[in-house]
Amino acid sequence: MARISGVNIPTGKRAIIALTYIHGIGRTSAQKICVACGIPAERRVNELTDDELTKVRELIDQDYQVEGDLRRERAINIKRLMDLGCYRGLRHRRGLPVRGQRTHTNARTRKGPAKSIAGKKK
Repeated sequence: MARISGVNIPTGKRAIIALTYIHGIGRTSAQKICVACGIPAERRVNELTDDELTKVRELIDQDYQVEGDLRRERAINIKRLMDLGCYRGLRHRRGLPVRGQRTHTNARTRKGPAKSIAGKKK
């Protein structure tokens, strides 16, 4: 099993798809990594040589911020907004949508399941 940036990537999948299992690498980044390392698009992870895996590891370590570092930076950015007390920070603190979506209806993903109000009749 190939291990890159602390993540076990699936061996049966194509290299481009398998790289997306690493937090911080999407399809576009995975394609760029494969082109830079000279890996054909249809090659599967279990067909990669040790040299190719080493190239991929080194390229990701050099050029990309992934996994724990990326999660930590995102958390710090959100914490900074909350400490500033700006509008976006307040929305994060209250668990409401941050980017201007409506909350009268919808927004259940951020707000959680609907809470019924006792004694309310129309």
